[in-house]
Amino acid sequence: MLEIIVVPGTTIVGLIGSVLIVVGVILSFRYYGTIVGWSSAGGSAFVTTVILYYGFQSNFWSRFASKATINSKVNEGDLDMLTVGEEGISISALRPIGKAELNGKIYEVKTFGAYLETGKRVKVIEILSHQVVVEQIN
Repeated sequence: MLEIIVVPGTTIVGLIGSVLIVVGVILSFRYYGTIVGWSSAGGSAFVTTVILYYGFQSNFWSRFASKATINSKVNEGDLDMLTVGEEGISISALRPIGKAELNGKIYEVKTFGAYLETGKRVKVIEILSHQVVVEQIN
């Protein structure tokens, strides 16, 4: 549970926790005998199951979940105004994706791997489904 809140996107904390539970059960067998070992194994399994069950069944996590949705797409519907060969200027660094002003409008554009600084003159060389490919004009 701590992993989801504190360290999102990684499984290190979950793996470390699982390993520590197993090590704890093994050590309880070794130092305290069979009865305590099986009790700690059963108790660990029960507590882990209860925490997972109630953690996923309750609305506890809804407080941490984002409710926002994004319904738009990059350059959606805007590419009809562009044609191959149009020229403009980069308004952000293109590494290789950035923004450029073409025909008085700002578009998200990309290069074929070239890095361009802000303020460079660019030309549209290809228009894909939702991507505008540009190159620097010398």
